[in-house]
Amino acid sequence: MTLLRVDSSIRVEGSVSRAVADTVVDGWRGAVPGGRVVRRDLADGHIGGGAWANSLAGRALGERERTGAQRSAIALATAVADELAAADSIVVATSLYNFGVSQHVKAWVDLLITDPRFAPGSAPLTGKPLALVIARGGGYGPGTPREGWDHATPWLVRIFQDVLGAEVSVVAAELTLAEVNPAMADLVPLAKQSTAAAHDLAATTGRAFADRARVA
Repeated sequence: MTLLRVDSSIRVEGSVSRAVADTVVDGWRGAVPGGRVVRRDLADGHIGGGAWANSLAGRALGERERTGAQRSAIALATAVADELAAADSIVVATSLYNFGVSQHVKAWVDLLITDPRFAPGSAPLTGKPLALVIARGGGYGPGTPREGWDHATPWLVRIFQDVLGAEVSVVAAELTLAEVNPAMADLVPLAKQSTAAAHDLAATTGRAFADRARVA
């Protein structure tokens, strides 16, 4: 069995989304001895915004008419599509940046959808479980001053669940900036509680994904 893990945090050390994703993977591995984990780190800059434009343009041309950049972009789109198609379970770990989607995740999704297998309407991930791990520096829940300011999570759920067909589980940690932002010092206990709850849910989610994969 194979689990695909996709990270996008611009931080490696101290990244909450990466740490919670570790817990999902550990839960999955504990229930699937010998299971294979495939990793793609979007923060390495390997997928730039130009890849989407080149893949999209290249698809409209014959092989001989394509530029080298277009061929490379199409090959990269095929590679990321292959990773998702081959996975039994998926973990996408990201952060809320400036109230929106990480540019790295957006570039990856845009590129992915240029592959014919992942075109809107194809629902290629139908039946596959996907954990969306998201870290939010502030609080965005119901009743908070910034309720509705999280423009990343709804979009990501819409793409992975409604467009691509995956069965999405959201694992969120909030107030992750409380310990580094003096203005949020009073929120540190709530931040720790949120992160602990996210790790608990992540472990449960990883084990549940493993159980589903075994049954399938």
